[in-house]
Amino acid sequence: MTPAWQRLEASASSPVKRHFLHGLALLDRTSYYAILVAMGMMTLLVSAQVFSRYVLSSSIDSADELSRLCFVWAIFLAIPHGIKVGIHVGIDALVTYLPDSLQQLLARLMAWLGAALMAALFWISLGAAISKWQELMPTLPITAAVFYIAVVVCAGHSCLHLVAQALRLEPLPSAPERYEGASS
Repeated sequence: MTPAWQRLEASASSPVKRHFLHGLALLDRTSYYAILVAMGMMTLLVSAQVFSRYVLSSSIDSADELSRLCFVWAIFLAIPHGIKVGIHVGIDALVTYLPDSLQQLLARLMAWLGAALMAALFWISLGAAISKWQELMPTLPITAAVFYIAVVVCAGHSCLHLVAQALRLEPLPSAPERYEGASS
């Protein structure tokens, strides 16, 4: 197995591109673990709520809201990982009939357009998070903006992956090393 630094050297010819890919891989890895934490917390909260409600005949007031928050964060953190590998909805009925060079040009153009849209979403959701900052969640003393912050993070992370695709930079693996060779 090739070490990550050698894959990085092979992936980008300029130092700026190497640093960009390295930073993106670090962001991917951090996001990967944050998804695991959010999913684990959601599972524990829902399990504790079910146990409390049906065994103890009481309820955890904030369990529904916290589990919803964990679900939202897990979903929005996972979206850029799908964009990175091209697992997103697309209709290619017409594109498949185009020549390969035109398909590649169109793919780069769409990646730039997608990056621009994600940058706009980042800016708009940042404004929404700022405007919601004073509002608190009903059962917790936490700002309601945490839901919007998930969108901010998703849009920024997705924008970076779309820029990498538009520049034809091959993403570095972001899964932990021990799982990379598990399929062989």
